[in-house]
Amino acid sequence: MRAVSSESFSRSVYDAVIVGGGHNGLVAAAYLARAGRSVLVLERLGNTGGAAVSTRPFAGVDARLSRYSYLVSLLPGSIVRDLGLSFSVRKRTVSSYTPVVRDGRATGLLVGGDRTRESFAALTGSDREFTAWEAFYDRTRRVAERVFPTLTEPLPTRRELRERVGDETAWRTLFEEPIGAAIEENFTDDLVRGVVLTDALIGTFADAHDPSLVQNRCFLYHVIGGGTGDWDVPVGGMGALTDALAGAARSAGAEIVTGHEAIRIETDGTAAEVAFRTDDGEGTVAARNVLVNASPQALSALLGEPAPPPAEGAQLKVNMLLRRLPRLRDRSVDPRQAFSGTFHISEGYGQLAAAYAQAAAGRLPEAPPSEIYCHSLTDPSILGPELAAQGYQTLTLFGLHTPARLFTEAPDATRDALLKATLAELDAHLDEPIGDCLAVDEAGRPCIEAKTPLDLEHDLRLPGGHIFHRDLAFPWAEGSTGRWGVETAHANVLLCGAGAVRGGGVSGIPGHNAAMAVLGR
Repeated sequence: MRAVSSESFSRSVYDAVIVGGGHNGLVAAAYLARAGRSVLVLERLGNTGGAAVSTRPFAGVDARLSRYSYLVSLLPGSIVRDLGLSFSVRKRTVSSYTPVVRDGRATGLLVGGDRTRESFAALTGSDREFTAWEAFYDRTRRVAERVFPTLTEPLPTRRELRERVGDETAWRTLFEEPIGAAIEENFTDDLVRGVVLTDALIGTFADAHDPSLVQNRCFLYHVIGGGTGDWDVPVGGMGALTDALAGAARSAGAEIVTGHEAIRIETDGTAAEVAFRTDDGEGTVAARNVLVNASPQALSALLGEPAPPPAEGAQLKVNMLLRRLPRLRDRSVDPRQAFSGTFHISEGYGQLAAAYAQAAAGRLPEAPPSEIYCHSLTDPSILGPELAAQGYQTLTLFGLHTPARLFTEAPDATRDALLKATLAELDAHLDEPIGDCLAVDEAGRPCIEAKTPLDLEHDLRLPGGHIFHRDLAFPWAEGSTGRWGVETAHANVLLCGAGAVRGGGVSGIPGHNAAMAVLGR
């Protein structure tokens, strides 16, 4: 392939070249450019944003969906303020609704608002579970208040973090023993136990009692966001955040080029060179520092080093557009209320254990668990005016316990079978099939798309389709983590993607921390 001239770049050597224009790379670019450093961002795709993008996936339909990542909790307000971002989130009016059929009667658990205590009592027959719920989440909120601020500071030691938490029961519950033990100790109702456990399983394939505590790490990151654990809706869709970040980086002087795929990094620890490929050929650019906003696997490949252990995603992501919200079998709850929070499907404690066991044995779960979100109820701006006026709504479904290994032999057929089974579990709690509510695109096709881990690996190069790039880590320093959790074996090469320590989710934290490491903070 012929060489490509770098005349489109403003210089031949940059203080920082950032590989990947996802949200973390853009955060790093904005911080470094604002500090007066020369910055170049190389993005493989034709657009920035990575997994944090808004798209119109259905032909001829004016609805902008957060196609991959979809809620915000871990993004520190300090990053929004530091970078002067025109970006905001909205609180959901309900935390969650979980339908269930008991004694032949359709009912459910509604959490959030002034009906929470009443809902717990109606489901369980007493106030015991509600009281336990309040005590349990009061404890996690106190942990969140103390741990979340540390995520944008140099890594504490395990002992320092334990002292900061200052609650030995909370420390044991979250950091030392499988989260299943605490759930079973505090709650007795199967449905309540399952709702608590779900935060330990989003993007993580594990049992409640996994001795590795990978489920605890996932749970921790899901309950500490913003110091509250709240998961909010990005106004304008997730692309509004990455568009704002790209604008902040450019306005500070960073250069961002798309269609430039990094293919090799060479470094002596002081100076580096990044080779890249475009449609026209290959070229190189020199840098004092290289920040890699990609997976640890991609980092190793770029450096020509041995790959880390393989990662494996375990989720189904489904985007839908509805002409209207479906009616529920549980008539005590309005669909607008039920779908405004997290709508749990087949996520009782026993159901989650069974689904995990079946998937671990190489079979699709018989009752696939999933969670559903209607973002347009909180932020109708993602719908065109005509759709909003006609009552259209978006639905995002996130399925659990579907590891990539299940799709390798017959990916399309397996995806279709899983989607059918997942929607059947939802239909069991509706008074009309969800298919009857789907909108259609300009060609008359139903407005629904499903993405498996293999699709995410293909579309976004997430290793094994793992949304966190690899298993999450506890937010403290280990022997090789470095000061900020972004360091590598090369002094001037940093990992600023989700696979960094304290990475995962839409947070910008690895990007911030990598920038701080470059600036010597």
